[in-house]
Amino acid sequence: MRLFRSLTLLLTLVAPTAFADDLYQVEMILVRQNAVPAIVSRAAPEDWAAGAQRLADDSQRTPALNDVVTKLTASGDYSVLMHKAWQQTLGEAPSKVAVSDGQEQYGQFPIEGTLEMKLGRFTDVAADFWVNKINTNGLVTASERLKQDSHTKNGQLNYLDNGHLALLIKITSLTAPAPREAPEAIPD
Repeated sequence: MRLFRSLTLLLTLVAPTAFADDLYQVEMILVRQNAVPAIVSRAAPEDWAAGAQRLADDSQRTPALNDVVTKLTASGDYSVLMHKAWQQTLGEAPSKVAVSDGQEQYGQFPIEGTLEMKLGRFTDVAADFWVNKINTNGLVTASERLKQDSHTKNGQLNYLDNGHLALLIKITSLTAPAPREAPEAIPD
């Protein structure tokens, strides 16, 4: 019995922390597909960010997908509504962040939403965004909504289509070692 306790303790100490949270860069581009008619939904709720953590200023990063934004804009098929990049820790427990753009009026933004992410074999992403029309009194009068769930591959640009609104997202590990280059020739 004592051997089992010792073995359990030894395995606990030696086992890798496979389930620890790691640091990732998240970059997203919210677009409107110009050829698809807008679908106006109910106005965004006042508690749109309920349960989500606001992005801290020190977590913001310079976006790297500017060439993608340029191509989307030049095509005329898309209007880029928001382009943001930040870093955060991700793990097996869901992490929900609030993302917004534009001037806040009474707790609402012209563009607002949440991203919930959870690491697994793929990263599970639940996106819920509103593009709001705000009147001169600061009240939301109409909204377009993107609500989409996806299993995304890390390190690749993923496209979440929701009809007239779409989201491009790239989630890249900042702690994983860079892939090694393949040898030019296999030694004998």
